[in-house]
Amino acid sequence: MNKDVIIIAEAGVNHNGELELAKKLIEEAAFSGADYVKFQTFKAQNIVSKSATKAIYQSKNIDDHDDSQFNMLKKLEIPFGWHKKLIAHASSFGIKFLSTGFDEESIDFLHTLDLDFFKIPSGEITNKPYLKHITSKGIPIVISTGMANMKEIEEALEIFLINGFKKQDITILHCNTEYPTPIEDVNLKAMNFIKENFNVNVGYSDHTLGIEVSIAAVALGATIIEKHFTLDKNMEGPDHKASLNPDELKELVKSIRNVQKSMSGNGIKEPSKSEQKNIETVRKSLHYKKNFNEGHILRFEDIISLRPGNGISPMKIDSYIGKKLNQNVLSYTLINKKHF
Repeated sequence: MNKDVIIIAEAGVNHNGELELAKKLIEEAAFSGADYVKFQTFKAQNIVSKSATKAIYQSKNIDDHDDSQFNMLKKLEIPFGWHKKLIAHASSFGIKFLSTGFDEESIDFLHTLDLDFFKIPSGEITNKPYLKHITSKGIPIVISTGMANMKEIEEALEIFLINGFKKQDITILHCNTEYPTPIEDVNLKAMNFIKENFNVNVGYSDHTLGIEVSIAAVALGATIIEKHFTLDKNMEGPDHKASLNPDELKELVKSIRNVQKSMSGNGIKEPSKSEQKNIETVRKSLHYKKNFNEGHILRFEDIISLRPGNGISPMKIDSYIGKKLNQNVLSYTLINKKHF
């Protein structure tokens, strides 16, 4: 991974099973300035039984009177045949393509596409056969940790470490899988708790409404930000309402890049080049408060600090108390060493 924050625009399943909609999502991700656009690759029969029901947030966002999670996911599959078309489309718009594989068959297929890394979704962090299958591919991994505790993260991490992965090839994303995540449940400090305990790169997969938490995560040291987006929050589908619209995605990317720039200094507190010109205008110098004649002994109450700051600093006032003037001086003029 490079040193810049990697921004993943998560299209996920917001294509609603339509190729042209998926292409439009790619275009909007590219226009936003994100580094990657990411989808989800799965075969419904490989990840969910026909008896599984939808999550509460999924039922709220899909008004089809069908509680079957299998039926929902079946409609949202991306056929393997679409992927190269989507990759070509992403390339033509200057953005990199990713997809999260949710099952071993999908992982095997995605591996043929020469992706930069595998993204492991939160729901698979306790799926040992799946995790071990990914270790055989030998490319960097990014792990989401929604619903996980530290022991579960450690167990998943260990599977990769004992199979030859180095920690620099692993990034762990703090995450909460409630869509949308209540602000009070974000627990953003957990991101760096993960970093401190496992000595790996960390990031944040953001399911809150808005962009504030992602920006805060960058300020705290996130190396990857993942955020869902959609063309229209009013579309029917499980994730649209918890996603950013294209304008919000652009604002997120812009804000993250600005935060990066603001943190790029050397860490030493000193005047920046841009503010040095303001020192004389904003700071103050020692001035005489009244007219004084030659021979006057200067007292504290005879002196006033006024702008501009092109004279003697008020920090040196003690050096001038008790000094005798060698000439007449006027009120509100700069004190000068030649006057004594």
